[in-house]
Amino acid sequence: MKEKIIIFDTTLRDGEQAPGASLTFEQKLELAIQLERLGVDVIEAGFPVASPGDFKAVETIAGSIKKSIICGLARCLSKDIETAAKALHKARNPRMHIFLATSKIHLKYKFRKAEDEILALATRATRKARKLCPDIEFSPEDATRSDRKFLFKVIETVIAQGAKTVNIPDTVGYSYPQEMYSLIADIRDNVPNINKAVISVHCHDDLGLAAANSLSGILAGARQVHCTVNGIGERAGNASLEEIAMVVKTRKDSFKNIFTSINTKEIFRTSRLVSSLTGFVVPPNKAIVGKNAFAHESGIHQDAVLKKRNTYEIMNPKDVGIDKSQIVLGKHSGRHALAKRLEKLGFIFSDKKVNTIFKKFKILADKKKEVFDDDLIALAEEETKPLEKKCEFVSIKSITGTDIVPEAAVTLRYKNKVVTASSSGDGPIDACYRAIDKLVGVKAKLISYKLEALTIGKDAQGLVRVELKINKDNVFGRGASTDVLEASAKAYLDALNKKI
Repeated sequence: MKEKIIIFDTTLRDGEQAPGASLTFEQKLELAIQLERLGVDVIEAGFPVASPGDFKAVETIAGSIKKSIICGLARCLSKDIETAAKALHKARNPRMHIFLATSKIHLKYKFRKAEDEILALATRATRKARKLCPDIEFSPEDATRSDRKFLFKVIETVIAQGAKTVNIPDTVGYSYPQEMYSLIADIRDNVPNINKAVISVHCHDDLGLAAANSLSGILAGARQVHCTVNGIGERAGNASLEEIAMVVKTRKDSFKNIFTSINTKEIFRTSRLVSSLTGFVVPPNKAIVGKNAFAHESGIHQDAVLKKRNTYEIMNPKDVGIDKSQIVLGKHSGRHALAKRLEKLGFIFSDKKVNTIFKKFKILADKKKEVFDDDLIALAEEETKPLEKKCEFVSIKSITGTDIVPEAAVTLRYKNKVVTASSSGDGPIDACYRAIDKLVGVKAKLISYKLEALTIGKDAQGLVRVELKINKDNVFGRGASTDVLEASAKAYLDALNKKI
């Protein structure tokens, strides 16, 4: 029978505690909606007693989210618990997460309390919280550095008082995978009523082991994981949601009969939203969501990936919401990758021609970190005859404005005849392209459109680059003119001529 791993996302609470990651009320709501779309089971929306803004965010999210459990954090203090309960009153599925440190270092220096005092405080707080909220999660803070016998006693006590989830935090990222496995296994073996609660883990990344420790906890019997999008959080951050979800999905051989509810195709979109809202740039080499996670520059890797993707990719980029892998052309790239890219750009050469272009490409690659498509087009055009233009631009007339539907009339020389067609569109360029499609009879999908100035001044030439998808092929075109609309039409025709 398959067992579900509950994904407890704390991006809005622990993630926001990362220095510089403060979010506005509106941003928190936007992100909560995306987290629900991602399939997160529990959203820790904030720490209601911390500020009026946090209270408002938790209250609003609680009233807006329908599927995910909405959780508010509270210390084991009456005011915290009462405030959290008020913030959660609109939630369809409310949860209160209360916490209290249990390690000797915290008891001695932070609380200056004995173990029996901490146990009594945990008992009273859990009992009070349970009266105000049906779903209580208890965290013995700094659990991985706590005396195990005392930790077992605290866990047993809070479960007896109504806690349905006991979360084991590696608060300072001190543990390592074997130790975390041992701790969860010992809790299962030494807490008599542990079968009445879900065991959770909350791991920090101070030693770079947050995800590994979380996964070890799962293997030992934990069935909930605290994590954040992009791994953001206090100090070095938390276990990364995307890493946990994709390990479970990818390594079914090791995580047998285990699954999450995460819609992995929403991972990349969620990662980019978190990055945009917090201002924290995702490192290029970040697992799963980094710019280079599915990029290949080495010629050996490129050759193998082009032959069989899983030679160097253990995940399909589409599974995390990324359209495709990147073959990055640079000084380490090989002939196979170059030939494939040239073919994609509409240039099919003999092996001899490819070898000639490859030598020039290597010289250029030594000068540049990355060789772009326009660089390749320039190299290819040096080695080819001018393209026979079956479809040539003659003129264009456009009517546009803020209060009218844009229209364009395009005249072309096509099949030795001068022909004209008109169309409307979302804008003058869209209208222009629709008119051309009518004349040529080719159904093309515009993938990308880029405009840049070739020269300076008011009469600067504009260079337009387009990428079209025609049937299953992608073709590129470019056109230049002092008139942006004319340049756009020429770029579109340049691409079409490669397929007509």
